[in-house]
Amino acid sequence: MAGTRAAIRYAKAILSLATDNQKAEAVQADMALIGQSIANNASLENALKSPVVKLLEKAAVLDALFPSVSSESKSLFTTLVSNKRVNILGQIATQYGILYDQVNNKENAFVTTAIPMTSELEEKVMAKLKTLTTKEVTLRKSVDANILGGFVLRVGDLQYDASVSNQLNTLKRKFIIN
Repeated sequence: MAGTRAAIRYAKAILSLATDNQKAEAVQADMALIGQSIANNASLENALKSPVVKLLEKAAVLDALFPSVSSESKSLFTTLVSNKRVNILGQIATQYGILYDQVNNKENAFVTTAIPMTSELEEKVMAKLKTLTTKEVTLRKSVDANILGGFVLRVGDLQYDASVSNQLNTLKRKFIIN
């Protein structure tokens, strides 16, 4: 993905500035809002990436859409405009979230179930998470009927597949091999 290295550098810089000013959490909230806004609004993303839209207009759009963000986030807007890198703002927001979580010993876990999770299944998933990581975990849930039952848990690079569809596929492979 083009701009990822630059996005990481900008994210590290804004995190360093925010940490020095003791506003890292406020900037995290800003970056989450900005990243979600860009991801959910194709018009905004296209405007920020468009070479036809003037930089001053992009700056005005950002100031109008995000009037209540912290001074550190506003300084990021100014820096990106002056460096002609406003097009990677969404990537910077994503990278900031990743770096912020690393610094604060937090991690996101994603669980997919065939039906909405019961409290019993959520307890099992949280128990499994404690064996996989020592970090503070935020559980993100999704439903996918294709897994038939059980759950698929993903934490960082690790994936634990306790789905019925996986068990059926394993059984199918055993029958084909024998």
